Amino acid sequence: MFRDMWPLVKRKISLLLSVLLLSLLLQFTASENGIEEPLCFPQISPSAVRNGDLMIGTFLPMYSVEVSSDIGARRFGSKPHKDCRNYKWLYKNYQQALTIMFAVEEINKDPYLLANITLGFHIYNTYHSDERTLESSLRWLSGQGQLIPNYSCWEQDKAVAIIGGATSALSVQMGTLLDLYKYLQITFGPYEPILSDKLKFPSLYQMAPRDSSLHKGLVRLMTHFEWTWVGLITVDDLRGEEFLQELTLEMANNGVCVSFTEKIPVSERRHTESHMTFMPRIMASSSRVVFIHGDTDSLMILRYSQFPLFPSYKVWVTTSNWDITMRPKYIDGYNFHGALAFSHLTSDVPGFKAFLRTVTPTKYSEDIVLKEFWHSAFRCTDESEELQQEECSPNASLETLPLLYFDMTMSDMSYTLYNAVYAVAWTLHEIFLVKLDNESKVEEESWVPHPWQLHSFLKKIQFNNSAGDQVFMDENRNPEAEYKILNYVTFNKEVEALLKVGQFNPKAQRGEDLIINEEAIVWGWSNTKVPCATCSESCGPGFRQTPLEGEPICCFNCSPCPEEEISNQMNMKHCMRCPEDEYPNKERNQCLPKTMTFLDASEPLGMTLICVALSFSLMTSLILCVFVKFRDTPIVKANNRALSYTFLISLNFCFLCSLLFIARPTAVTCLLRQTTFGIVFTVAVSSILAKTIMVVLAFRVTTPASRSRKWVQSRVSNSVVIICSGIQVVLCGIWLGTSPPFPDMDPHSEPGHIIIKCNEGSDFAFYSVLGYMGFLSLCSFTVAFLARSLPDTFNEAKFITFSMLLFCSVWVSFLPTYQSTKGKAMVTVEIFSILASGAGLLGCIIIPKCYMILLRPDKNTQESIKSKVISRGNKHSGSLSGNSYQRPNQF
Repeated sequence: MFRDMWPLVKRKISLLLSVLLLSLLLQFTASENGIEEPLCFPQISPSAVRNGDLMIGTFLPMYSVEVSSDIGARRFGSKPHKDCRNYKWLYKNYQQALTIMFAVEEINKDPYLLANITLGFHIYNTYHSDERTLESSLRWLSGQGQLIPNYSCWEQDKAVAIIGGATSALSVQMGTLLDLYKYLQITFGPYEPILSDKLKFPSLYQMAPRDSSLHKGLVRLMTHFEWTWVGLITVDDLRGEEFLQELTLEMANNGVCVSFTEKIPVSERRHTESHMTFMPRIMASSSRVVFIHGDTDSLMILRYSQFPLFPSYKVWVTTSNWDITMRPKYIDGYNFHGALAFSHLTSDVPGFKAFLRTVTPTKYSEDIVLKEFWHSAFRCTDESEELQQEECSPNASLETLPLLYFDMTMSDMSYTLYNAVYAVAWTLHEIFLVKLDNESKVEEESWVPHPWQLHSFLKKIQFNNSAGDQVFMDENRNPEAEYKILNYVTFNKEVEALLKVGQFNPKAQRGEDLIINEEAIVWGWSNTKVPCATCSESCGPGFRQTPLEGEPICCFNCSPCPEEEISNQMNMKHCMRCPEDEYPNKERNQCLPKTMTFLDASEPLGMTLICVALSFSLMTSLILCVFVKFRDTPIVKANNRALSYTFLISLNFCFLCSLLFIARPTAVTCLLRQTTFGIVFTVAVSSILAKTIMVVLAFRVTTPASRSRKWVQSRVSNSVVIICSGIQVVLCGIWLGTSPPFPDMDPHSEPGHIIIKCNEGSDFAFYSVLGYMGFLSLCSFTVAFLARSLPDTFNEAKFITFSMLLFCSVWVSFLPTYQSTKGKAMVTVEIFSILASGAGLLGCIIIPKCYMILLRPDKNTQESIKSKVISRGNKHSGSLSGNSYQRPNQF
């Protein structure tokens, strides 16, 4: 146990030794020079005193001081009491002192909170300096402005608590020293997780809300305005480093890159010597937007480094820890015009502005620091010795001061100070209630509580302040801060304002957490709209981001989207495909609805094909009528009337079945298209095959008593047609039974169109039907070719040969063309093949006979036929004897 506590004990012993050495040095220099009071006493003594039964010590940063470059000479050569360097008023921080006065006056007027007890305060100035902080702390402990360790000059020990710690560094410096005396310490600066370690700081309590979501709010602002290339400035300390890690990680998760990072040393106080150090590097960066995080004192160097009257043309975004309006009075605010600031969202404290309007040096005549502030702020005199004689602007009001000097709106720190004073008051209230319950002890003990007695009560304190907000002293219940976004607008050295333009609530859902009024924002000197903060030019719709090798993800080139893909937003990393029923436009930034396409009967191509099909069908029907009318003529009889009728009827259906391919496909038409076409064409080709076989048999089987003559019968030809057609019917039946055709949509073959088509179901079945029909055609062609030299009076072999040659040529050409086309072209090719092959059969086989029937009836007689047959039969006597040759009457 002792081993675990030894580092803490060792640190406190070391600090106590340092304090003793510092106090001895100060006493030695004072005694050596015979000086009872330092020359710069107003700056290092209590700035304001209000006596009361109980006292609160308060350390506020109201002055800044320039540190000399010769630090060693100043420390060991000059005398501290003569160290009257260039003290500068931090005018706006005086509101914090007035807040203490306002809160104490309210408490003393409250008859319930601290009845019959008055609360007083001592306000000390504190510097961002280790030695000055320790010195101020020791003077407060000693009392009366003296510096005597472990000795108090107060008439009685009335000090009960200390409020200070405007920054975490000051809190650490003061906390360790004052903890030796177990004084209750309440910090009003930004919440710092390290100060919550009760092993290191058991007497320290933080009043400010947690800033654990500040980095998320900053990144939400970046993503809202699409800022992806920003600069970061932070203080070079542990808190700044932790915040930088949190912020950069959140930025990376949201696709935002850091263009540069600038860290300002905490020890840097030589502002005038650092002129032209930081600002030129920042101004030279390519980023248009810069985010700043740090405390006011550390970041004051940015004010000293700016160029007066020369706008920076950058947008600055700051956090609540830095009061952007605070600056040396001779420096204008032009460079930060249009900046955005995240500030804690607080409620208005009733009566505070009214109190500020009544504050004058006359009302608080005992407060010499108020007189000094008044004379400096209203620029009455530069001679401090005249403060007592000269009455400066008796009718002036703090409300008339510009924002550079004073703000009538309570700041974040002032609001926290107000709550801190009330926390002490409520703690004392609870202590006195406990003592009143046991009056005997009150008589024996002093009624003034010891500092260490407040701890157990303060931990449990919770109350509602006058603004209606609930305040907790339990740090585990300390709420997460909400933020208002302020726009800093400056027009000249005297006219400037902070306007609320937005709000961030980390507890709200994403999309509702950030509220921004873009129209109310003033974007600095060069922008009338939201500035662009990107590493590369934005990629518009139709383009995508292409990363650059070796560069951050925010630096990229813009490449057009690939075919069939679009991008409809700015800076898309990937293009996206359109839905199947849509297609990209030429700019590739929008998906357009695809047009349903099929071979429609209302369009010119469809109407043309319908007319051609109907014309051939009508022609075939007329020819059939001619054959029926002249059925007893030799030509009709000689060519087997039944086969001719079958052929013409099937050919007519061939022309009509092409109509099934026109108009929007349905389930019925898809089932009938190919099967009807395959069967009726098979019947037609089978009829031709039967006719060809009969022609060969008729001229080869000529002996009257031959048994082979039984094959030259009509039932043989009918059987050929039935058998051949029956095989095709079986194939089509198997096709329909296993994988029938069905309506389908093809959204990919033609850009911008959805093809409505019939899916054949089984390609194998489809090509089997076509192949079988081709096989029959090839057989007909082969038999007819072998019989081409027979007598041609009634011999159709030559016509059949030519018709089959044409038929096969059409369908052989059909296959590759059909495979290479899509949509309407595919259907058109098949219709054309049907019509062309049907027309070829009609023209080559039937039309010559119509010519003989209609135009040469003189040759369509029995006598003419006999004479022609006899004369031609003699020419074939080598193979057929003229005495034995006889033509059958019919085949």
